[in-house]
Amino acid sequence: MGIVVNQKRWDWVEGETVAQLLVRVKYTYPLVAVKIDGRLVPKAEYEKQTIPDNSIVEVVHLMSGG
Repeated sequence: MGIVVNQKRWDWVEGETVAQLLVRVKYTYPLVAVKIDGRLVPKAEYEKQTIPDNSIVEVVHLMSGG
């Protein structure tokens, strides 16, 4: 059992939400986009969207500037 986050394998935690995963893997940037198995997760769902076992999670840091 496990998940892959940005090409690194992590243990799967049953019932873990996107928000909890971001804390566990130490993503502290305020602007990130998260995909689970290619599906974009809206930020409003981070607190309730759980991560299924064997998922591939992509976390992208968004940057602003000009």
